[in-house]
Amino acid sequence: MLITSIPQYIQGITNAKIDLTGTSATTLFTVPSDADFNAVLIDSILVSNSNTSNASTITVNLVGDGLNSAGAVTAHTFSLFKDKDVAAKTTVELLSNPLILKSAEVLQVQAGHADRLHVVASIQDLSKTRITTSAITRI
Repeated sequence: MLITSIPQYIQGITNAKIDLTGTSATTLFTVPSDADFNAVLIDSILVSNSNTSNASTITVNLVGDGLNSAGAVTAHTFSLFKDKDVAAKTTVELLSNPLILKSAEVLQVQAGHADRLHVVASIQDLSKTRITTSAITRI
């Protein structure tokens, strides 16, 4: 996979998981700020409503640098999903395509109601260098 003409290698995989017990914006995942790890690929964001009779909503934001209306780079919150409905006793896949996040960007989630929603994001860590098994054993 190529991102801005730099070869990227899958260095690890993880699931970021959270039980949304409140209704404030909560960090689900922060992309590492490391010289070798500079991006992640979010393959899936699953939202499950465990409540047996009441629906809820989910808001998903990406926090990171962007351009303001004057063209200057500034920290900004970008709305990916705003008040997305999640029916009672259902699971919703939010992504139809993978989402790339760069170094230091933050994925935040916010429930419309407390104690109903669980979120799981499947993530691939990407690095600029390829580390082989033999190289790891020499460390």
